This record gives sequence, C-alpha cells and structure tokens, in this order.
Amino acid sequence: MIIFGTKGYLRQLAVLTLVCGRCGNSAAHALRRRTTKFTLFFVPLFPVSRSYLTQCAFCGAEERISRERADALLPGGSRVP
Repeated sequence: MIIFGTKGYLRQLAVLTLVCGRCGNSAAHALRRRTTKFTLFFVPLFPVSRSYLTQCAFCGAEERISRERADALLPGGSRVP
C-alpha cells in the first residue's frame, strides 16, 4: 500500500504597513507565502503550488497577490525566496 497526498506550509515573509482594501485603515499586513507540497509516506517531496497573500492585522481580511507584487512589496527590493 502506498500512502500519498499533499501538505500545506505557511511562511511569513514580512510585516508591512499598508492601507487595507476592506476596512480602509492603515494597518500592519503580514506578507505570507503558502506552499502545497506532494507527500509520499508523509515525506514532503516537491512543491505543487505556491501562492502569496497579505492579511490585515486590523480586520483580518486576506488578499491573494501575484509573485511580482510580493517581490515589489518586500523591503529592499529583494526577491521572494
């Protein structure tokens, strides 16, 4: 019997001060990367998908963003790992 599936990982890349599109407040937003990896016998092997999102600390609203936008939002203009 072979056991396989997927597992999600969430990594916080930065905390930024942005204006929220939902509540309109200038608040801290966590910039995060969500990665889904294929697993075989509970061992993560390779990434299947990646997505980037920001979450408002004031109202909790999440917004998906592109990798290019995540690169632009990072301090110092560094690329997302």
